[in-house]
Amino acid sequence: MQNIYFISDIHFGLHSKEVERKKEHRLFSFFDEIKGDAKELYILGDLFDYWFEYKHVIPKGFHRILTQLEQLTINNIAVHLLVGNHDFWLGKRFTEETGVQVYYEPVEMILHGKRFYLHHGDGLNDADKGYRLMRSILRNKTNLFLYRLLHPDLGIGLARRASRTSRNNHSENGHVQEQESLRKFARQKLTEGYDYIIMGHDHTPEQLTVDNRLYINLGDWITHNTYALFDGNDVTLEYWNETKESVV
Repeated sequence: MQNIYFISDIHFGLHSKEVERKKEHRLFSFFDEIKGDAKELYILGDLFDYWFEYKHVIPKGFHRILTQLEQLTINNIAVHLLVGNHDFWLGKRFTEETGVQVYYEPVEMILHGKRFYLHHGDGLNDADKGYRLMRSILRNKTNLFLYRLLHPDLGIGLARRASRTSRNNHSENGHVQEQESLRKFARQKLTEGYDYIIMGHDHTPEQLTVDNRLYINLGDWITHNTYALFDGNDVTLEYWNETKESVV
C-alpha cells in the first residue's frame, strides 16, 4: 500500500539565500525519498512565506520548488496544497505549472477508509479579530484585482514586507493562545467522528489523542523538519534528517 504524507509551513522566501538553499536541500531530499512509496502528498499551507500570482511573473527564487512539485506529479504522486495565511494568493497558473491541486478552504478527505479533516490552522484564535478582518479584506476578489495592477516589483515587495511585519508582531503570549485555540478546535472536530485532524500554522509539532482519535500539528520545515506519515493503518509524526525517524 502506498503511503500518504503531510507537511506544512516551509515558508520559502523567509530567510537569506544561503539559509533558503539549505532548506531546499532538506525538503528536496525528502521529496526524492518519498518518490519510491508515496501515493499522495498534502501540503497544509504556507509553502511560501509570501506569494502573489501574476499572469506572466513568478516571484524570484521560487522556480526550483515549482519544478520539484511538477516532478512529483509527473511521477504520479497526487500533490495537494491547502493555502495558508502566507500563500493564499495562489491562482490557476500555479496549478497549470505544477499539476498541484489547490484548496482555498479546509477539506475533509476519506483516505483508506479513515476520515481526515485538514486545515492550515489560521483564523481559529477567537482573540485575533484583527487577523480575521484582514483575511476577509485580502481575499476579496475586487481587492485582488486592484492589487494586480501594481507593478510586480512593488506588489511582491509589499507582500514580503507585510509577511515579515506580521511575524515580528506575533508575541509569545499570542502564540500560546493560538496553540490552545488549535487544540480546542481539534478536540471538537474529533468528537464529530473524524479519525484524524491534521493542521499546521503553529510551527510546533505535537499530537493529542482523544478517545483513540488523533490530532497532529505538523510543525514546520524551518526548525523541526517534521511531517506526518499515513501508511493506511496509522498516522505517525516523523522528522526528517535524511533518515526516517519518529518524533516520539
